[in-house]
Amino acid sequence: MNAMQNAMSESYRAVMDPSVNPLRRLPPIRRFQTMLFLSMMWTLIFCVGTGAWLWYGELVAFHVLLALGVFVTGTTFHRAGRTSE
Repeated sequence: MNAMQNAMSESYRAVMDPSVNPLRRLPPIRRFQTMLFLSMMWTLIFCVGTGAWLWYGELVAFHVLLALGVFVTGTTFHRAGRTSE
């Protein structure tokens, strides 16, 4: 069980902790703005996805939004990883 907790903790930190994820190379204010944008994007994705599922019964919209969110997050982290200090 401890190994699973460590894996979950490391996975969480890799995305949510700006001192660990690829955004760590950005200046603090830019890092904050990027994390704020990503958090708002994910909130919108889950709200629209839930709304589409409840109102229309269409899971396709949610899956497209989920894939788009993963793509945007991955692209953001990739570009931040290439940015030199």
